[in-house]
Amino acid sequence: MTDRFDRSDNQHRPPMGPTTAATSQPLIVTPTFVSRVDDTPRRARPQDPGASKDRAGHTVRNPDLHPAALALESDPNLAFEHWDEYWRKVHGPKFAWDEPGSSSALVLRYDQVHRLASGPSSLFAPPYRAMIDGQGRLPADPAARVPPLRRPRWDGFAYIAYAQETDIEATLKQQKFAERIVADEQVAFRMVTREITREYILIPSERHRDPVSLVRIHVRAPEWSREAFQHRLLHDHAQLVLAQPATRELVRRYAQLHNIGSTQYDPEGGKIDAVSVLSFASLNDVEDYLVSDDHRLIEQSENALAGPGSEWWTAVNYSVINRLMPERATILPACDD
Repeated sequence: MTDRFDRSDNQHRPPMGPTTAATSQPLIVTPTFVSRVDDTPRRARPQDPGASKDRAGHTVRNPDLHPAALALESDPNLAFEHWDEYWRKVHGPKFAWDEPGSSSALVLRYDQVHRLASGPSSLFAPPYRAMIDGQGRLPADPAARVPPLRRPRWDGFAYIAYAQETDIEATLKQQKFAERIVADEQVAFRMVTREITREYILIPSERHRDPVSLVRIHVRAPEWSREAFQHRLLHDHAQLVLAQPATRELVRRYAQLHNIGSTQYDPEGGKIDAVSVLSFASLNDVEDYLVSDDHRLIEQSENALAGPGSEWWTAVNYSVINRLMPERATILPACDD
């Protein structure tokens, strides 16, 4: 039997890990959006320098031409499953493991948020309708009518929270993170973003074990400055969301992450102005929320702010590290309007 001290999959979260009282002040979050290693051509999905390693540690620059060379999975038919398993069961425990001379103590929370292809997205939103003809009959030739897959830009994100910005550098400059965790990212991820955000929790989670998240990536319309966009999102839009009966009934957690910078050069993450994360008890609750009359008002408000590059999708949430219990709502900055 493996000694519990060799484990890292549940030692930094309740009920095994110790917790402290959460703060009502904004936390600093690095919402690291990731795309998985696969055999997609570079023109279809960008690739970070040094990413997509082969088993010798060399970059596979054209994975569409050499899919069998990828270290993570050589069979493209298994690539998605293997990546999804690897991120949760291999990379997550590596991140949480405090090897000699290292510590993850400044990481207050680390969730892995894995996008679900079967969940609602901005590219395939509910309600889902049967494929019928004018007489209400299903097609006799379904093989000829399979809709093309429209894949969102990102496959998930690592939701990592700190008390202050200086804690990010203090953690990531450690040899474990700077060398071995980054090396592991280059095996599993094709691209990662490096933005820094300020987190505003509008509906705190009771246990922080909410299984499903609706992730909205906000890119502002060109006529908005980032400051004005974030102000409108946090005050006017958030109040509209909170006022809806469907929100009170179905949403278990609601947070906004506002971009305030990056840890390094980050051309893709720099385009993201904010992220909203709403958590639910089930995928059906997400779908019911999205087709409600209340959500139509929310969508109209978002559309008035959104620009090209905005997207949303549904994900399953895994808590890897959580040192803050219970969660508290953030005290918002004063509104001058």
